Amino acid sequence: MSEQDFNIKDAISGVLVVDKPVGMTSHAVVQVVRQGTGIRRAGHTGTLDPRASGVLAVLVGPAVRLSEYVSASDKRYQAIIRLGETTDTYDGDGDVVSRSPVDITIEQIEEALTQFEGTVEQVPPAYSAKRIHGKKAYELAREGEEVELEAKEIDVYHLELLEWDPPEAIIDVYCSSGTYVRSLANDLGEVLGCGGHLVGLRRTKSGEFALRDAVQLRKLEEAFQTGDWYKYLIPAAEALADWPSRELSFEEVDLVRHGHRVPVETPPENPDNWVRAISQQGELVALMEYLPEEMEWQPRKVFFT
Repeated sequence: MSEQDFNIKDAISGVLVVDKPVGMTSHAVVQVVRQGTGIRRAGHTGTLDPRASGVLAVLVGPAVRLSEYVSASDKRYQAIIRLGETTDTYDGDGDVVSRSPVDITIEQIEEALTQFEGTVEQVPPAYSAKRIHGKKAYELAREGEEVELEAKEIDVYHLELLEWDPPEAIIDVYCSSGTYVRSLANDLGEVLGCGGHLVGLRRTKSGEFALRDAVQLRKLEEAFQTGDWYKYLIPAAEALADWPSRELSFEEVDLVRHGHRVPVETPPENPDNWVRAISQQGELVALMEYLPEEMEWQPRKVFFT
């Protein structure tokens, strides 16, 4: 590969939104992207379990520095919960712990779901990647040790029963990052008195990206072969499309690239606001913080120099 090829690849920055298939790890999808693009700097923005499918946003090039912001974005899922059975992992991979008859009405499920909406405390599954004294919880659980994890505050914005085909319920879950839908399935079963576990999960939205933005991995791999995968690359600026933006003049782009401040034209309503600094060509130049005393924007993360 020539020096020019390296320079071209260094300049590529954006998001590939993949419809992850069932049976594949999120890390494996990132490896496919790295190999197909020839770009080593790539990372996903929120793990999907191998059993789950759906929206997986993969940041490519300098855009990987957006990970901490994109990963914290809200998520949306369609979850299939089987009532009447509990498992030790809270999903279909685990061993069945209990079985109970299921004599539940639609109204009872809908009423139970209201208990999980809002800001609630949730205990992560024992079989999770949470760390306890330096070891992952699932490693301790597999060794037969009793795992006790602390409850974590999450936000569940909306829960809706889409279909009830006993013993399985399909539920739309709109929640904050860090929510364990497996725990939700287990907890719902407890409230209903019959137990339950997660048997299917599809992420329909992650931050600003939905299934309509996603490309099937098979199609993306074909595009890697033909060399036209760039058509699926979404500009990095769109990863934080809900953030306010500040368009920079040509001269300001050069200032911001070198870490210099630029003036605030209109003070933001929220003094804690950050903005996306966007070039006139729509490229993400930097993330900037508002300095109210100086009435200036201070670059905090610059994406190309």
